[in-house]
Amino acid sequence: MAVQEAPRGTYLSGCTCEDCPYGAREGHRRAVAAFVEMREEFAAGQGLPASLSRSTGASRQWVSDELAVSARAVADRSREAGTSWLYLFSRRAVLAVWIAAGVLLVVQVAAALGTGWSTARTAALLAALALAGLLTVAARAQSVRGGLLAPLVGEDNRLSTSKAVPSAWVVLTAFAALLPALRLAAMGPGPEREVLYAGLGLGRALPLLAVVALTSAVAVLARRTACVRIRGRRMQKLPADRPRGVDLLTDDAGRGSFPDAQYVLVSAVVLAFAAVSLARFPDRLPQLPWALALLVALSATVYLAAKYAEDTRPLVLSVVRRREPGAPDGPVRPGDDIEIRGVGFVPAGAQTPEMLARLVVRIGTTHVYVPLIPVAGGFANPTDVVLTVPVPAGVEPGRTEIQVVTAAGVESNRCVIDVAG
Repeated sequence: MAVQEAPRGTYLSGCTCEDCPYGAREGHRRAVAAFVEMREEFAAGQGLPASLSRSTGASRQWVSDELAVSARAVADRSREAGTSWLYLFSRRAVLAVWIAAGVLLVVQVAAALGTGWSTARTAALLAALALAGLLTVAARAQSVRGGLLAPLVGEDNRLSTSKAVPSAWVVLTAFAALLPALRLAAMGPGPEREVLYAGLGLGRALPLLAVVALTSAVAVLARRTACVRIRGRRMQKLPADRPRGVDLLTDDAGRGSFPDAQYVLVSAVVLAFAAVSLARFPDRLPQLPWALALLVALSATVYLAAKYAEDTRPLVLSVVRRREPGAPDGPVRPGDDIEIRGVGFVPAGAQTPEMLARLVVRIGTTHVYVPLIPVAGGFANPTDVVLTVPVPAGVEPGRTEIQVVTAAGVESNRCVIDVAG
């Protein structure tokens, strides 16, 4: 049967076909390539209409508007590509869970060739199948949001370190509790039954339960801290296009974060110790030494303290008139460019062109969008510490307030300047 190539118009932007040339990911790649080509062309001084070439201010505004429109198209394609990736990951994660259960079956069969099959091996397989079934049901219920990733994704659409760590401990503890429970269900009264009950004793499991409780409490406190600081305008949060594994080790800007990295590393090491203990003694809950439990507690304290100490408020330190080389000094007048110097103008996660185009400076009662000034490989304006904007012609002479509104919607402090007539 002949297969005709479908026209472009029949492929929706939300297409999730992995190899589809008109799918979401391919659309995103093409949008990025078009934007980069436009930015580099403008940075080289090409592509400007002849009618605007004589006016620096008009040409700069036109270039900024064209880049802003293209940046919004890139952002739309990026979000669609992220949704497509989450859908594909949801299906593959479920497959990976069942492959892991199959690997466990192969290992158990290989180990039983020399020692024979046992009730403990049957219980391990049944526990793995039960856990895989529960995870599959949970993944199907949240397939659009990433399946197994859904409980680990924060409100900013990034993988949350504070959620991932306790989730790993909960899964291990649930599997460790299923093993003796299944063996007890198939076992009659006797000494072996008493041994299994002893393995579930509180004294033995107390360090493990303390770690599970502590990491879960850190997840709740971290969320509460973020909510309070965002509402108090002390923290700026912007959503990501999709969650990434590197989110567990970095901040919102993708830079390595020591508090997050040490929390994940310490938890992974202690979790591996607990897994090895469970593999050697499957008839009881993993027994953690109190020293390792205190190590996790110390790591969690550092992580939570860093989250509490984080402060990303925008702050205007000074406003000065921008002078071109060779131009005379003088006061700020309508039509002049001014430099707003400070910190926190471009928060973490706002380095994309679309977010940069959202920056606004309030000059008196006039809202001025910060123009995008392209250079080779990026933008000269705006930056995290300096913003360059023109003073609108409609600003009245006299004392005028300057205030920056970031892409996250957070307002800076007010700075007063004198505008000459």
